[in-house]
Amino acid sequence: MNLEKLVAVSGMSGLFRVTANRANGLIVEELGTEKKIFIPARKYQFTPLESIGIYTADGETAPLNEVLQKMLDKQAAFPPVDADASPAELRHYFEQILPDYDADRVYISDIKKIVKWFGVLHKHGILDTEPAGNNSEEE
Repeated sequence: MNLEKLVAVSGMSGLFRVTANRANGLIVEELGTEKKIFIPARKYQFTPLESIGIYTADGETAPLNEVLQKMLDKQAAFPPVDADASPAELRHYFEQILPDYDADRVYISDIKKIVKWFGVLHKHGILDTEPAGNNSEEE
């Protein structure tokens, strides 16, 4: 899966694909609607999905793309819970996906966001694509 051009924007719901970069902001396309809009950097903060990591108990972080891949791989055995499920249900689900996540530093709001993002990315077929550079040709 390639999260390279995908961003979350503070204060705005949903996920966006970057289509152009301007000095004072980004032109993005909302996933699903394909509507292009300009988002000024003065008013909003951008978080590239590829830069997000989930804290683990060993003090390291698990990259978001690996967590989403685990969710995809385990979808048949552990279907994603609703993002509005109880905190106990969300934590139980996330323990099945990433057993060594740091429960003290990964908040319920983080788990909800990841579950929502998984739904959006899966719905638009982004999770089903192979990551770039996955071809391992030996010379």
